[in-house]
Amino acid sequence: MGLTIAEKILARTSGLETVRAGDEVMAKPDFVHVYDFPGYTDVIAKQMKEEFRIDKISEPERFAVFIDHMVPAKTPQEEEYHMATRAWSREQGMQLFEGWGIGHQVACEVGYAVPGSFLVHFDGHISQLGAFGMLAIGLRRNVLEAFVRDSIFLKVPQTIKVILKGQVPQGVMARDIFHHILRELGPSFCRFQVLEYGGPVLDAISIEERQTMCGLAMFTGAITAVVNPDEISRQALQPTVQKIDITPVSSDPDASYAGFFELDVNGLEPLVAAPPSPANIAPLKDFKGLMVNAGYIGSCASGRLNDLRVAAKILQGRRVQNHFHLNIVPTSRNIMKRAAEEGLIGQLLEAGAFVSSPSCDYCFGHIATMAAGQRAVSTGTLNVPGRMGSPDSEIYLCSPASVAAAAIEGRIADPREYL
Repeated sequence: MGLTIAEKILARTSGLETVRAGDEVMAKPDFVHVYDFPGYTDVIAKQMKEEFRIDKISEPERFAVFIDHMVPAKTPQEEEYHMATRAWSREQGMQLFEGWGIGHQVACEVGYAVPGSFLVHFDGHISQLGAFGMLAIGLRRNVLEAFVRDSIFLKVPQTIKVILKGQVPQGVMARDIFHHILRELGPSFCRFQVLEYGGPVLDAISIEERQTMCGLAMFTGAITAVVNPDEISRQALQPTVQKIDITPVSSDPDASYAGFFELDVNGLEPLVAAPPSPANIAPLKDFKGLMVNAGYIGSCASGRLNDLRVAAKILQGRRVQNHFHLNIVPTSRNIMKRAAEEGLIGQLLEAGAFVSSPSCDYCFGHIATMAAGQRAVSTGTLNVPGRMGSPDSEIYLCSPASVAAAAIEGRIADPREYL
């Protein structure tokens, strides 16, 4: 019986020839990432010294810190927190990325997206790096273990395989495909397991769209998601210098899976995750015409170059409704630069959008907060009450195309009518 890509990666990082789902191992992450956020990085730094009597991490080259929340700082307290993070990073010898953009995206731009590697973070959306054929897992507070010893305890997870077939219809994007999976299989079908994507649809979509689908994996209950490395991921990584040299691995044809599902995307229509849950999936047409006040294209789940191209195409020659606020936040500085070079930023501004430098702050309501009674269409990660401001506001999660269409009408609209 063959092995899954997850089993192969955990076998290598555990120093074992073979591991199987259910085995308990001590695996050494190739990379450990965090972003500065109160209750996480400050607590890790304190616990290292006070509880574990550790002044310095070993192999600091494995570690990276990203300042991508509270950017730019709004209060003296926020800037003081950033100052502490900078000092801690220097003290530990960890590489710090500040102002580069959202860390999960920046990581793949600066060499941490290494096929066959193992990365841990406290944030579950790091799973988007699985699009490059690596195992990237969010451990929440248990990421502390990776700071105080070389290897971490893991129970090798089972893997569920989802095969996507058919042809992606016009006006349907990766967010719609993920919502389709969630609608058909439910919000816990992959609970505590690895979600492995495959099938001809994966061959037809971009690496950016794969990142979106992998980055949202937690909403299926999965601990991460992965796509076996192929020519698409190889081409995407070609401009980068990878941090380490590892031989890529893929799941064997006879690998053992805990579950196997085939889904067809033929005839798929735009979908939304309606409030109050990212699992509340419904056809966009059910809400067509509903007035909305704001739109957001960005977050670690969106805001990439292809998303900006689609939004610019829909908005070209059109205007954002006067009562509607459209916030567009490229995911990284590099993406923003490339979008400017292509003329996309100018097109979006001409249409009336507000374009901001990369930051996580729009996604969690730290900037551009909503008042009670307002509604937003968003490519952010969550739509729970209070996520983008007042707990009495509403968020409809959808594709960048659907956000752009809504901006034109000031109401939830079908993007296919503008493509």
